[in-house]
Amino acid sequence: MEGLLVYLNYFHLRAVIDILLVAYVVYKFLMLIKGTRAVQLLKGLAVLVIASTLSERFNLYTMNWILDKTWTMLFVALPVVFQPELRRALEQLGRGGFFGRPFFLAEADVRQAAREVVRAAETLARRRVGALIVFARETGLQEYVESGIKVDALVSAEVLTNIFEPGTPLHDGAAIIFGNRILAAGCYLPLTENPFLNKELGTRHRAALGVTEQSDAVAVAVSEETGLISLAQGGRLLRGLRGAELEKKLEELTVPGSKRTGEQEK
Repeated sequence: MEGLLVYLNYFHLRAVIDILLVAYVVYKFLMLIKGTRAVQLLKGLAVLVIASTLSERFNLYTMNWILDKTWTMLFVALPVVFQPELRRALEQLGRGGFFGRPFFLAEADVRQAAREVVRAAETLARRRVGALIVFARETGLQEYVESGIKVDALVSAEVLTNIFEPGTPLHDGAAIIFGNRILAAGCYLPLTENPFLNKELGTRHRAALGVTEQSDAVAVAVSEETGLISLAQGGRLLRGLRGAELEKKLEELTVPGSKRTGEQEK
């Protein structure tokens, strides 16, 4: 017991808080990059660290020289390679999302909009009509809104199904929603740069992933080939959702004060 007390004397409250903060930041960082290409890149960095350590320990001069030069190049290249992840992290810090985010939209309006989107997605999926619907949240999507046609209509299943009706002027592109309003339709979105995606995923799903990689938006995609409904958030895709599952996820992710999730389809 005495030995334990002596040992505990070495722990200072400030050090404990410091350790807990570092652990929390590491945890949030791992959650941020989970399922993204950053994980693969970190594995590659781990291999380089091991190789550098071994080459130094066993005096492999040439290999050690090559690895030293590689590290120098990596320090320059890393900010470029990790640019999407760094941007997402800084955006979350700016929104306060790293430590929990506030939300200012009216709960009833957003919940009703989510229900209408689910109704529209189910109708479009039954008819095998492709669609891409994006919920803007705290990160502004004005640059993408301006790429489409302004709509400014109340969110309803009827309006959304009409927007994506094949052959109509607005069916090709994304509809962007904020709160309970459809801001614009026929919008062009950035495509994901993730090289590890399933080859079966088409442009619509890649755009859904792309916009959620670069913002905190949530995207619902309906496949015209399979009729499957997918949900993208944080650069992760959840496919094959039924109406009740989609509504639950949308409420978790878009309704103020609801529990947020970030499941990923591998």
